[in-house]
Parts: sequence; structure tokens; C-alpha cells
Amino acid sequence: MKTLNLATAALLASLGTAAVAEYPDKPVSFVIPFPPGDLEDVLTRMIAEDFQNEYGVAAAVVNRPSDGGPFPGAAEVAMAPADGYTIGSFVVGVPVVGPNVGIPALNPDPFDPLGIFLTYPFVIATSADAPYSSLEELAEHSSENPQLLGHFGSFLLPTQATFAAAKSLGFEWGGDASSGALDCNSLASGDFDVINTTIQLVLPCLDQVTILATITEEPISVVPDAPTLASIVPDLNISLWNGLFVHKDTPQDVRNKIIAVAEQTMASERAQTLVPRVT
Repeated sequence: MKTLNLATAALLASLGTAAVAEYPDKPVSFVIPFPPGDLEDVLTRMIAEDFQNEYGVAAAVVNRPSDGGPFPGAAEVAMAPADGYTIGSFVVGVPVVGPNVGIPALNPDPFDPLGIFLTYPFVIATSADAPYSSLEELAEHSSENPQLLGHFGSFLLPTQATFAAAKSLGFEWGGDASSGALDCNSLASGDFDVINTTIQLVLPCLDQVTILATITEEPISVVPDAPTLASIVPDLNISLWNGLFVHKDTPQDVRNKIIAVAEQTMASERAQTLVPRVT
């Protein structure tokens, strides 16, 4: 009996040790509900690399784009255990709008932000050879030639701002559709006449596009002559930010470790030299 009691005590001790293993002790995933290559993707990969170097566990970026917008990817983060091993990287519009789009995992909003690491540079862009070079000219052209708009999801704040701008300027889109990727090819192929995307995705072809407006509080440095949407429609003075999000039940000590690495990354020279290019 004494031997059995000792064995039981040893077993309980080992289970207790396992239960309080220090975070992180297994691979961590950073989930981005958008395709690779955008600015939040690049910066999140930097954070994941630094996380791996700091804590000695694998840290990977997982892209989950969808034609339904970012909500399915965000739902994956919401349904994961609240233990810090699945971290979301997305714009604030996801938790703001998510509860209203009929996805149970996002209603009510399950997330807490760990901090802002990027004020997101959304733009309204068209081909350089389009017969208009401003939103006002687009409005006039659309009276007889309705244009097709591409966006990341109709419920997202930049898309709603683009819809609101059209209404304010007195025109209607000929149609609109969401897409998992909106870049130079989206315009060059003729899939869309106008796209609501991010400046990062059209940087490779800036000489082939016209930025009709930036959905930012201030002009974007790489396209300083492009007007902000608020300068055209004052009621639409909005901007977006990207951050890291975890489930609200995630322990504070776990959050602190993620935040510490993210802050270290964003203060680094390699991050700071990247961000000013587009903000």
C-alpha cells in the first residue's frame, strides 16, 4: 500500500508539472485572414520570427484568405483554445463587424486586442488608363458606364466607406464582388474596374494604377498627391488599424509575452524602415 501511495503521489506530481508548463512550450500559429504579401503579412512574419528566436518554439504564419472576406479565418482564431497558441493578425474591422455577419463564432465578439502595430493604408484604385482619374470623374463616368468594384468583403469598413462615397457623390456601382486577393493583376486582367485594396498590394505596379483616394487620416508617402477620402467626403474621415488579437479568456501572462515580442519587432530597424514606405 505504501508503494502504491508513493507511485500515486509521483504521478500526481508529474501531472501537476505538466499542467503548469510555461508558455510557450509548443508551436504557435499567427493566423492572417488575407493572402500573403500584404503589409500586415510581412510584419506578422517578422513578429513570428522574433517570437521563435525569443522562446525557442516554432512560430508560423498561416494565411486563411476567403472570398467571403476575413471572417472565416477570424472564426478559426475564435474557436481555438484560449491559450495563446493561435493568434490572429487582422484589421479592427473584423471584431467590429464580425458579430453582425451571421458567423456564430464571432458573435459576441470573442477577441481582445494585444495592441496596434500598423495603421492600415487602404486605397481606392483603378488602372492608369481608365477614363477617369478622380472619384468625381468616376462619378460622372459611371452615369453611363457603371463600374465593377472589387473588395475584401462588403461588411468591412473600407468597403462600406467606398459604398458611402459613391452614394455621397451621386453614383451607383454597376456591381461589386469580394475577392481573396486584390492586386495589380485584378486590374490588369479586367476582373474589376476599381478595387478597394491596400497600397502594399499595388506597390509593384504604381506606375500602372491611379489611386483615386486613400482611406487614411493622412496622405500616404508613396502616393503623396492622392487625396484622402475625407478630403472628398468629409463625413468619411476614418482610418483602420491592424493588430494582434487573442481570445478574451487568454491568460494575462501569456498576452504579456506576445506583446513583448511584438513591441520589440515593431521597434526594430527592419520594421521601421518598412512601415514608413507606405504610411
